[in-house]
Amino acid sequence: MAHFVIMGCGRVGATLAHTLEDAGHSVAIIDQDDRAFRRLRTGFSGRKVTGVGFDRETLKQAGVSEAYAFAAVSSGDNSNILATRVARETFHVPHVVARIYDPGRAEIYQRLGIPTVAAVRWSADQVLRRILPEQHLAGDFREPSGRLVLAEIDLDPSWIGHSVAEIEKVAGIRIAYLTRFGEGMLPGASTSYQEGDTVHAMLRVDRSAEVGHILAKEPPKEQ
Repeated sequence: MAHFVIMGCGRVGATLAHTLEDAGHSVAIIDQDDRAFRRLRTGFSGRKVTGVGFDRETLKQAGVSEAYAFAAVSSGDNSNILATRVARETFHVPHVVARIYDPGRAEIYQRLGIPTVAAVRWSADQVLRRILPEQHLAGDFREPSGRLVLAEIDLDPSWIGHSVAEIEKVAGIRIAYLTRFGEGMLPGASTSYQEGDTVHAMLRVDRSAEVGHILAKEPPKEQ
Protein backbone atom coordinates (compact mmCIF):
# COMPACT_ATOMS: atom_id res chain seq x y z
CA MET A 1 0.00 0.00 0.00
CA ALA A 2 1.31 3.44 -0.93
CA HIS A 3 0.38 6.96 0.16
CA PHE A 4 -0.92 9.48 -2.39
CA VAL A 5 -1.49 13.22 -2.01
CA ILE A 6 -3.96 15.03 -4.26
CA MET A 7 -4.30 18.80 -4.51
CA GLY A 8 -7.77 19.90 -5.63
CA CYS A 9 -11.05 18.25 -4.68
CA GLY A 10 -12.93 18.90 -7.90
CA ARG A 11 -14.44 16.16 -10.05
CA VAL A 12 -11.07 14.74 -11.12
CA GLY A 13 -9.55 15.01 -7.65
CA ALA A 14 -12.47 13.25 -6.00
CA THR A 15 -12.43 10.50 -8.65
CA LEU A 16 -8.72 9.95 -8.10
CA ALA A 17 -9.18 9.81 -4.32
CA HIS A 18 -11.94 7.20 -4.59
CA THR A 19 -10.06 5.09 -7.16
CA LEU A 20 -6.86 5.03 -5.12
CA GLU A 21 -8.69 4.25 -1.89
CA ASP A 22 -10.57 1.40 -3.60
CA ALA A 23 -7.19 0.02 -4.70
CA GLY A 24 -6.11 -0.16 -1.05
CA HIS A 25 -3.88 2.91 -0.92
CA SER A 26 -3.93 5.69 1.67
CA VAL A 27 -4.97 9.09 0.34
CA ALA A 28 -4.82 12.70 1.49
CA ILE A 29 -6.66 15.39 -0.47
CA ILE A 30 -6.04 19.12 -0.16
CA ASP A 31 -8.37 21.99 -1.02
CA GLN A 32 -8.57 25.65 0.02
CA ASP A 33 -12.35 25.40 0.38
CA ASP A 34 -13.53 22.76 2.83
CA ARG A 35 -16.91 22.72 1.06
CA ALA A 36 -15.16 20.96 -1.84
CA PHE A 37 -14.84 17.85 0.31
CA ARG A 38 -18.60 17.33 -0.12
CA ARG A 39 -17.68 15.71 -3.44
CA LEU A 40 -16.12 12.85 -1.53
CA ARG A 41 -18.36 9.90 -0.85
CA THR A 42 -19.70 9.10 2.58
CA GLY A 43 -17.21 6.85 4.31
CA PHE A 44 -14.12 8.22 2.57
CA SER A 45 -11.38 7.38 5.06
CA GLY A 46 -8.54 9.48 3.68
CA ARG A 47 -7.22 12.73 5.12
CA LYS A 48 -9.01 15.93 4.16
CA VAL A 49 -6.66 18.90 4.56
CA THR A 50 -7.93 22.46 4.19
CA GLY A 51 -5.21 24.79 2.96
CA VAL A 52 -3.11 26.03 0.06
CA GLY A 53 -1.62 23.09 -1.80
CA PHE A 54 1.84 24.60 -2.26
CA ASP A 55 2.18 25.62 1.40
CA ARG A 56 4.78 23.41 3.03
CA GLU A 57 2.92 23.04 6.32
CA THR A 58 -0.24 22.07 4.48
CA LEU A 59 1.71 19.49 2.49
CA LYS A 60 3.24 18.12 5.68
CA GLN A 61 -0.24 17.71 7.17
CA ALA A 62 -1.15 15.68 4.10
CA GLY A 63 1.84 13.39 4.66
CA VAL A 64 3.71 14.43 1.55
CA SER A 65 7.05 13.32 3.04
CA GLU A 66 5.84 9.72 2.86
CA ALA A 67 3.99 10.08 -0.45
CA TYR A 68 4.62 7.76 -3.39
CA ALA A 69 2.99 10.29 -5.72
CA PHE A 70 1.53 13.80 -5.80
CA ALA A 71 -1.11 15.02 -8.26
CA ALA A 72 -2.03 18.72 -8.56
CA VAL A 73 -5.45 18.90 -10.21
CA SER A 74 -6.83 22.23 -9.03
CA SER A 75 -8.26 24.83 -11.44
CA GLY A 76 -5.16 27.05 -11.36
CA ASP A 77 -2.14 26.45 -13.61
CA ASN A 78 0.27 28.45 -11.47
CA SER A 79 -0.85 26.79 -8.24
CA ASN A 80 -0.57 23.33 -9.76
CA ILE A 81 2.93 23.90 -11.10
CA LEU A 82 4.16 25.54 -7.89
CA ALA A 83 2.73 22.76 -5.72
CA THR A 84 4.22 20.09 -7.97
CA ARG A 85 7.65 21.69 -7.82
CA VAL A 86 7.50 21.94 -4.01
CA ALA A 87 6.44 18.30 -3.75
CA ARG A 88 9.25 17.14 -6.02
CA GLU A 89 12.10 19.51 -5.13
CA THR A 90 11.48 20.04 -1.40
CA PHE A 91 9.90 16.75 -0.34
CA HIS A 92 11.40 14.54 -3.09
CA VAL A 93 8.13 12.84 -4.01
CA PRO A 94 9.16 10.35 -6.74
CA HIS A 95 6.04 10.66 -8.95
CA VAL A 96 4.36 14.00 -9.65
CA VAL A 97 1.95 15.35 -12.25
CA ALA A 98 0.30 18.73 -12.77
CA ARG A 99 -2.94 19.65 -14.54
CA ILE A 100 -2.41 22.53 -16.98
CA TYR A 101 -5.09 24.43 -18.90
CA ASP A 102 -2.72 26.39 -21.16
CA PRO A 103 -1.10 24.01 -23.70
CA GLY A 104 1.74 26.48 -24.26
CA ARG A 105 2.63 26.41 -20.60
CA ALA A 106 2.35 22.64 -20.54
CA GLU A 107 5.07 22.35 -23.18
CA ILE A 108 7.36 24.73 -21.26
CA TYR A 109 7.02 22.76 -18.03
CA GLN A 110 7.48 19.44 -19.80
CA ARG A 111 10.82 20.77 -21.05
CA LEU A 112 11.72 21.49 -17.42
CA GLY A 113 11.00 17.88 -16.61
CA ILE A 114 7.67 18.46 -14.87
CA PRO A 115 5.07 15.93 -16.10
CA THR A 116 1.91 17.75 -17.17
CA VAL A 117 -1.34 17.00 -18.95
CA ALA A 118 -3.25 19.75 -20.74
CA ALA A 119 -6.82 20.05 -19.50
CA VAL A 120 -8.30 19.43 -22.96
CA ARG A 121 -6.90 15.89 -22.74
CA TRP A 122 -7.28 15.52 -19.01
CA SER A 123 -9.04 12.69 -17.25
CA ALA A 124 -8.61 10.78 -14.01
CA ASP A 125 -7.42 7.79 -16.06
CA GLN A 126 -4.57 9.81 -17.54
CA VAL A 127 -3.26 10.99 -14.19
CA LEU A 128 -3.46 7.45 -12.82
CA ARG A 129 -1.26 6.31 -15.70
CA ARG A 130 1.38 8.76 -14.51
CA ILE A 131 1.35 7.88 -10.83
CA LEU A 132 0.59 4.15 -10.76
CA PRO A 133 3.10 1.75 -12.34
CA GLU A 134 0.45 -0.88 -13.07
CA GLN A 135 -1.49 1.73 -15.02
CA HIS A 136 1.60 2.59 -17.05
CA LEU A 137 1.82 -1.04 -18.05
CA ALA A 138 -1.75 -1.01 -19.36
CA GLY A 139 -0.15 0.33 -22.52
CA ASP A 140 -0.87 2.87 -25.25
CA PHE A 141 -0.73 0.55 -28.25
CA ARG A 142 -1.16 -3.14 -28.96
CA GLU A 143 -0.14 -4.80 -32.21
CA PRO A 144 -2.90 -6.71 -34.09
CA SER A 145 -2.31 -10.10 -32.45
CA GLY A 146 -2.62 -8.56 -28.99
CA ARG A 147 0.59 -10.22 -27.78
CA LEU A 148 2.76 -7.09 -27.66
CA VAL A 149 2.09 -3.76 -25.96
CA LEU A 150 3.84 -0.40 -26.09
CA ALA A 151 3.82 0.88 -22.52
CA GLU A 152 5.28 3.55 -20.26
CA ILE A 153 7.58 1.86 -17.75
CA ASP A 154 8.49 3.05 -14.26
CA LEU A 155 12.07 2.41 -13.12
CA ASP A 156 13.53 2.54 -9.64
CA PRO A 157 15.76 5.66 -9.29
CA SER A 158 18.80 3.39 -8.88
CA TRP A 159 18.60 2.69 -12.64
CA ILE A 160 19.66 6.29 -13.37
CA GLY A 161 22.95 6.22 -15.27
CA HIS A 162 22.48 2.69 -16.57
CA SER A 163 22.39 2.14 -20.31
CA VAL A 164 19.32 1.37 -22.37
CA ALA A 165 21.02 -1.84 -23.50
CA GLU A 166 21.41 -3.03 -19.89
CA ILE A 167 17.78 -2.21 -19.06
CA GLU A 168 16.60 -4.11 -22.14
CA LYS A 169 18.73 -7.14 -21.29
CA VAL A 170 17.71 -7.36 -17.64
CA ALA A 171 13.98 -6.81 -18.24
CA GLY A 172 13.68 -8.60 -21.58
CA ILE A 173 12.08 -5.62 -23.34
CA ARG A 174 12.78 -3.38 -26.32
CA ILE A 175 12.87 0.33 -25.52
CA ALA A 176 11.17 2.13 -28.40
CA TYR A 177 11.84 5.70 -27.31
CA LEU A 178 12.42 8.00 -24.35
CA THR A 179 10.66 11.22 -23.45
CA ARG A 180 13.30 13.64 -22.17
CA PHE A 181 12.51 17.25 -21.24
CA GLY A 182 9.14 16.87 -22.95
CA GLU A 183 10.55 15.67 -26.28
CA GLY A 184 10.73 12.17 -27.74
CA MET A 185 14.14 10.74 -28.58
CA LEU A 186 15.31 7.48 -30.15
CA PRO A 187 17.95 5.97 -27.86
CA GLY A 188 21.06 4.13 -28.95
CA ALA A 189 22.47 1.15 -27.12
CA SER A 190 24.84 3.43 -25.19
CA THR A 191 22.16 5.98 -24.24
CA SER A 192 21.82 6.21 -20.47
CA TYR A 193 18.59 6.50 -18.52
CA GLN A 194 18.47 9.95 -16.88
CA GLU A 195 16.43 11.43 -14.05
CA GLY A 196 13.08 12.64 -15.39
CA ASP A 197 13.10 10.34 -18.44
CA THR A 198 9.92 8.49 -19.37
CA VAL A 199 10.65 5.08 -20.84
CA HIS A 200 8.37 3.70 -23.57
CA ALA A 201 8.98 0.02 -24.29
CA MET A 202 7.58 -2.85 -26.30
CA LEU A 203 6.99 -5.99 -24.26
CA ARG A 204 4.87 -9.11 -24.20
CA VAL A 205 1.50 -8.55 -22.56
CA ASP A 206 1.85 -11.71 -20.47
CA ARG A 207 5.10 -10.36 -18.97
CA SER A 208 3.75 -6.95 -17.93
CA ALA A 209 3.64 -7.68 -14.21
CA GLU A 210 7.05 -9.41 -14.28
CA VAL A 211 8.69 -6.47 -16.08
CA GLY A 212 7.15 -4.02 -13.62
CA HIS A 213 8.57 -5.97 -10.66
CA ILE A 214 12.04 -6.26 -12.22
CA LEU A 215 12.41 -2.56 -12.95
CA ALA A 216 10.82 -1.43 -9.67
CA LYS A 217 13.87 -2.92 -7.90
CA GLU A 218 17.55 -2.00 -7.94
CA PRO A 219 19.64 -3.29 -10.88
CA PRO A 220 21.28 -6.66 -10.21
CA LYS A 221 24.80 -6.48 -8.88
CA GLU A 222 27.55 -7.35 -11.31
CA GLN A 223 29.21 -10.67 -10.60
